[in-house]
Amino acid sequence: MSALKPYQYVVLRCVPRVDREEFVNVGVVLYCEDAGYLDVAWHCAADRVRALDPAIDVDAVCDALTFVDWVCAGDERAGEAGGVPLGARFGFLKAPRSTVVQPSPVHGGLTVDPGVELHRLLGHYVGTGGEGERGA
Repeated sequence: MSALKPYQYVVLRCVPRVDREEFVNVGVVLYCEDAGYLDVAWHCAADRVRALDPAIDVDAVCDALTFVDWVCAGDERAGEAGGVPLGARFGFLKAPRSTVVQPSPVHGGLTVDPGVELHRLLGHYVGTGGEGERGA
């Protein structure tokens, strides 16, 4: 039997109007140091986001989520944030910010398979399927 590994995660929230503090969950970033794992899975449901702000640029939200993809992957398109160790990248992604895509507080758990757990969390917090989804 495989050993359980501790992990941390944040739920990514789309906050179309920061002043109103309303949000829709759009993704999950999961970091498991023991497995050398950092990845994101996301789904931006345009109808749900537009329910909070009909004028929101959904493509810009998806671009922000794609940037999170780049940071997780260590892609050079993420700039300095992509060129640091996994733990530092997760630290960058979990830091509070006042932008349209914001992280929740950090949560934790135990898993045998971080990739499977990432998709379970995505289904639990965001729902899955359809346009705008990016999986690990």
